[in-house]
Amino acid sequence: MRILVVNPNTTVGMTAKIGEAARSVAAAGTEILAVNPAMGPVSIEGFYDEALALPGLLQEIARGEAAGANGVVIACFDDTGLDAARALATVPVVGICESALAAAGMIATKISVVTTLSRSLVPIEGLVRRYGFAERARVHASDIPVLSLEDSASGAGSILRAAIKSALESDGSDAVVLGCAGMADLARDLTAEFGVPVIDGVSAGVKMVEALVGLGLKTAKSGAYARPLDKTYTGALADFAPAVILRG
Repeated sequence: MRILVVNPNTTVGMTAKIGEAARSVAAAGTEILAVNPAMGPVSIEGFYDEALALPGLLQEIARGEAAGANGVVIACFDDTGLDAARALATVPVVGICESALAAAGMIATKISVVTTLSRSLVPIEGLVRRYGFAERARVHASDIPVLSLEDSASGAGSILRAAIKSALESDGSDAVVLGCAGMADLARDLTAEFGVPVIDGVSAGVKMVEALVGLGLKTAKSGAYARPLDKTYTGALADFAPAVILRG
């Protein structure tokens, strides 16, 4: 089985870290290919960044499926472009927010989601409602810029730990979901430190794809996830016309 893990931002070091986290939980025989687009924002922090990350993300997904990927993990906690990716791809595509919440919901009653900047609260709270966890999960910002997670001298680790401690106390929760793919390498140490399950969505996403592929399931191609209608795209987006991008 080959799983494509796409970091929708262009920061190569974060992609490498995400790939390591994915490989650490992958089953024997599962190949992880971790990639990021060549174009787009260096981090995704808000609606504007998310919108401009989509073309590069979709291009990588199309290329990955054409090259034989059996499933895709979108490694941004905003579940960036998830619906568009499912319409484009035939193979299963999962987002790390949905995957992490699904995993947490099976092992805990109350969940604290700890993310980066405050501007991420509204989009993530929207996902929490969409996925049916509004009554069980609360979202907290640590006010850590995403790229600070790549800088060992930034103090981000200490800030994140303080935010998790505060969230657990205020929520009375029994599990924590890490609300950024840049935190993918921290889940095991934080689980040991806080004594509650701490779930990283990258790892959860890999296991979700393995399960879906193992069940022989693919993305529905009727209704909202039907293939995009063939039409011309103009200007700078000419290469993203359905007939063009689907060639991978």
